[in-house]
Amino acid sequence: MSNGGTVDELASTVRFGKFVSVGAVGAVFDLTVSAVLTVFFGVLAEYAKLVGAEVAIVVMFFINDNWTFAGEGATSRGHTLRRLLKSNLVRSGGLAVQFFIVRGLRLLDLSFVVAGFDLWTVLPFPIAIGASMFFNYVAESLFTWRVGDQ
Repeated sequence: MSNGGTVDELASTVRFGKFVSVGAVGAVFDLTVSAVLTVFFGVLAEYAKLVGAEVAIVVMFFINDNWTFAGEGATSRGHTLRRLLKSNLVRSGGLAVQFFIVRGLRLLDLSFVVAGFDLWTVLPFPIAIGASMFFNYVAESLFTWRVGDQ
């Protein structure tokens, strides 16, 4: 397929919509794990973020592999495992972006208290997720599922 075809596939609103929907599911897992580790177990926010993100990456991979990119790639266990490993590698770039955003925002030493709870403890998490979404979409499309290759 030509580069124009790859760009067209990346610009697919249907595929992007699915990816964003799966990302919303991943965000729920990520935010839940990150917040529980931070609030209830006292884990530093940036480390809790790493654990939450990895849980989300695995959950999102399996949904994306079976829905968003269902027609891309072989279906054997070996191929699926290779895509899972690629997905983890590819998303490590997005995870690094998230880690440094959470760290940077935490170091701002801000406070946003609502009903006695400082929301600033967990507010950097969704900000970081949003910041890495487009990077992850393009990288996953091109490298994990190789959209546009035939």
